[in-house]
Amino acid sequence: MDVLIVGAGPTGLTLGIDLARRGVDALVVEAGEKLFPGSRGKGIQPRTQEVFDDLGVRDALRAAGGPYPPQLFWKNGERLETQPIFDEVTADEGAPYTDPLMVAQWRTQEVLYARLLELGGRVGFGQALTGLEQDAEGVTARFADGRTARARYVVAADGGRSAVRRAVGVAMTGESVDPNPFLVADLRVRGLDRDHWHVFVGADGNGVALCPLAGTDDFQLGAKLPEGTAADLSLAGVRRLVSAYSHLDAADVTELRWASDFRPRAALADRFRVGRVFLAGDAAHVHSPAGGQGLNTSVQDAYNLGWKLGAVLAGDAPDALLDTYEEERRANAAAMLNLSTGVHRGEVRRGEATVQLGIGYRESSLTEETRTDPGPVRAGDRAPDGRNADGVRMFDAFRGPHWTLLAPDPVHTVPESVRRLRAPESYGSGVFLVRPDGYVAWAGDTARGLAEYAGRTGPGARGKR
Repeated sequence: MDVLIVGAGPTGLTLGIDLARRGVDALVVEAGEKLFPGSRGKGIQPRTQEVFDDLGVRDALRAAGGPYPPQLFWKNGERLETQPIFDEVTADEGAPYTDPLMVAQWRTQEVLYARLLELGGRVGFGQALTGLEQDAEGVTARFADGRTARARYVVAADGGRSAVRRAVGVAMTGESVDPNPFLVADLRVRGLDRDHWHVFVGADGNGVALCPLAGTDDFQLGAKLPEGTAADLSLAGVRRLVSAYSHLDAADVTELRWASDFRPRAALADRFRVGRVFLAGDAAHVHSPAGGQGLNTSVQDAYNLGWKLGAVLAGDAPDALLDTYEEERRANAAAMLNLSTGVHRGEVRRGEATVQLGIGYRESSLTEETRTDPGPVRAGDRAPDGRNADGVRMFDAFRGPHWTLLAPDPVHTVPESVRRLRAPESYGSGVFLVRPDGYVAWAGDTARGLAEYAGRTGPGARGKR
């Protein structure tokens, strides 16, 4: 096979979808016997909604979830005040999605899994990786049941305790974000409305928050525990925790569906590529869940890597293109770790900083800005939505695994596989070559130099399969 993806979480499923629509022979393997059952990551940021629009799942996810409710703070059984979770970000033609969407992680995975199967992708459950060996032609993976698999490339999407990362000997460098232990759980609760995210803070500064999970009958419990205590993940333990910090009785917690504990830590893998093995998602970066960055950054890792693997495997680009995955995504992950730590510590507000619409690759070696006086959209920027003079919507034009050329006049120096149309006026003047992942790769006053760029790193490059 071409690609073995280890881990069937949001990262692995997203990558599987992107490769399947490119005709790449890929297999997703998962150590568990089924998809992850909890709602650890529930926020889908606007930039990730754009990614999911391209992958054909945004409508299904909107149907499966809903908006975030405001926080309602309680004290001694009395309502105190409500506050929005996020500062408002104004939508415009270039950024039509600005509100985070709440979808329980298990629901997100169900939607992604269904899309992967629809595209002919495969997932093998009950396959725990125990080791791997690389050679010049590919990677051999070994599993706990004695089976082996051979692939040209392997992608670690198997979480913070990644077996793949350990197998290739990559360390993670980081620090503790908070000395207190935390608990997260999905449960059923009576006695609370579903119009608010209910917050109960104790005199010791610790407490619990109960958020109604959109599209389900569950609440997500998030609890900060006193330093030095151990989390009790049993139903009885969760009941004691809720009754200790809120006005609810223990019996008001009627069912515990899933629970986990963690200690917030920010850590970054020292490398994202080791030969034919790539690290993505939590296998490459772990952090506080504050700010809803984790699942989103992980999905965008997969989105960045998918088109590059597809191009190299098809012989349309040299292997060196794959080095830009680490170059682009490791720097992005490092910035995300700082951001999520800032949100956790109350130093950064949720809103403009956390919607991820400003993420770009201006410093990437793949990016070339040749104009002397760039306009509002520069090479390396996310390519905004909008309509051109012909009435074509940009996100509709970008949807799919192709490159897109935006030029005022016909250009004949790029491959026929590149979609061509005029840019909206909001882009400013110039010629723009947009990557398959929706970022401007090259920009110029005219098309001069475009053919050379495309032949070296873009859609006109030819590599060795």
